[in-house]
Amino acid sequence: MAQILDIEQSLLLLELDPPFDKRQVQLARRKLAKVWHPDLAPPGKQFEHERHLKAINEAADTLEKLAEDSRGGRVSRNAVKVSAQAARRAREEAGRRNYEAQEAARARAKDRQEHDPFGERMPDHSVVHRYARCLSYPEWGVGSVTGIYFTGDGDDVQQWARIKFHVGVRTVPAGSLQFVDFSRPDPGAERVQRFMTAAQHAMAEGNYGLAAQRLIYARDAEPTNTAVLRLMTLAFWQGGNLPAAGRAVRDWARNERDRPAPHRYAARIYEDMRAYDLAVEAAERAARRAPEDAGEWERVGRLRLRLMDRERAIAALERARALQPSVAGLLDLALAYHLAGELGGEVTATEQATILDPEHAAAWSRYAHALARTDRVSDAIAATERAQELAPADLEVRELLARLREAAPRVLPAA
Repeated sequence: MAQILDIEQSLLLLELDPPFDKRQVQLARRKLAKVWHPDLAPPGKQFEHERHLKAINEAADTLEKLAEDSRGGRVSRNAVKVSAQAARRAREEAGRRNYEAQEAARARAKDRQEHDPFGERMPDHSVVHRYARCLSYPEWGVGSVTGIYFTGDGDDVQQWARIKFHVGVRTVPAGSLQFVDFSRPDPGAERVQRFMTAAQHAMAEGNYGLAAQRLIYARDAEPTNTAVLRLMTLAFWQGGNLPAAGRAVRDWARNERDRPAPHRYAARIYEDMRAYDLAVEAAERAARRAPEDAGEWERVGRLRLRLMDRERAIAALERARALQPSVAGLLDLALAYHLAGELGGEVTATEQATILDPEHAAAWSRYAHALARTDRVSDAIAATERAQELAPADLEVRELLARLREAAPRVLPAA
């Protein structure tokens, strides 16, 4: 690395203050030469004096040359300040580059230790086929096989291949290789299966972004493969890339128009994107293709509630209740009746939810609140006590119970 010129450091070395000219530099050089001459050094310190005097002479030569080239033969205080700032910035940049170079070297050493344990060892087996790809990580592309190695003894012998890919040298099990013959084209079905397997491995490890990238390669090989499109939709969705998941599910739906699964996924993805109008359209398409599925109608009703379409929400949720009632669907139906101002329907739906799951605290709470708006005060108190028994920490239920007990009619005890 080239030496960084710093006028401020040279002035400190010569014990000068700016501004200065050539004559002042010469006088400072002579003064310090009388102090740091090697002949004046104590025993054993001649080398230190010699090095220090050499640095003084180099700084003096630099400052003399700078003074000669300056206007009027004099270097101003502001010029020294600007030069010092530039030198500090240059040193910071040089330090940053040096640190980055050291970090890159450490990363390369770590990568080599992790992926290239046979780097210093001669191959144990000759290589017949030079080019191969790793079936477990097909996104590495085609690599050049540099050697085959063996580890273990007896029945535990393992065979390894050292391959140079564009991402670096990798050591992989020899059984995961597929040797490449460039004289024949690679069949599309083989590419699809290869990338599908690799994507499933990545999804099992929770790396959905990598799985989606592998599935893009599989989709490019067979754009109409519904298994690839379905898995790609799931990978993008689980990876949090909702726009890409929406594009993938639309491609899937175009290839399987009559099945409810792609429309069901589309409804969930659009709901996560908060595009409720698109979500309800997809949910209705799924419900029309699976009219006996109560869950599809519950999703339609819930999304209709999001859009404040109470009438069609009630119709969809009533159809779901007729097919197969669930606690979540009945509570959504109770909410729809509450928004529509039909208290009787709300009470009936919440009561059915408590019958369906007697241990559901939210159902008892909703039932108690619905009864509190009727004349059935004693039934409301009983429902509130049951809700408080299931959820003792619910302050809202506790306040409701206190209010109902104050409103309960007082009667004389029987004689």
